[in-house]
Amino acid sequence: MGSSAGRVKDIGPQPQSFDIERATKDNTNYRSVAWSGRYLQVTLMSIPVGGDIGLEAHPETDQFLRLDAGKGRVQMGTGKDTLTFEKEVSDGWCVVVPAGTWHNITNTGTVPMQVYAIYAPSHHAPGKVQATAAAAEADKDDAPAAWSVQLKTAPDKHG
Repeated sequence: MGSSAGRVKDIGPQPQSFDIERATKDNTNYRSVAWSGRYLQVTLMSIPVGGDIGLEAHPETDQFLRLDAGKGRVQMGTGKDTLTFEKEVSDGWCVVVPAGTWHNITNTGTVPMQVYAIYAPSHHAPGKVQATAAAAEADKDDAPAAWSVQLKTAPDKHG
């Protein structure tokens, strides 16, 4: 584990190893970037009771998310108003989001929902920590590192 409060330190595109389940469960921030590579990024998320990850679509990114604590409802579909896939998920479940698919996960439990997400290419600044969803939304300095490989011919969409 990395620096203060047991948080994993994002060391950039260097070899790294850490207990991802423990790091995910220990994370209290909406989003903490744990590792940034040239082609892949790992983030840890804590979604408060009643909160959600946020409706979005990544046109050029497949995404893998895993719940390590809590429970929620995942919704996906071809449009932000056509979320035809719906599933209850809990500790140990993964959610696989194909590129271009609108998706959201809402915390339906009584404790924070602890999630890690893996996607390529990177979407966030290395080591970025955003305490709340509102802080993430307001953050104008969250671009991926210049050394990361970006497709970015189509911008992400937010609901």
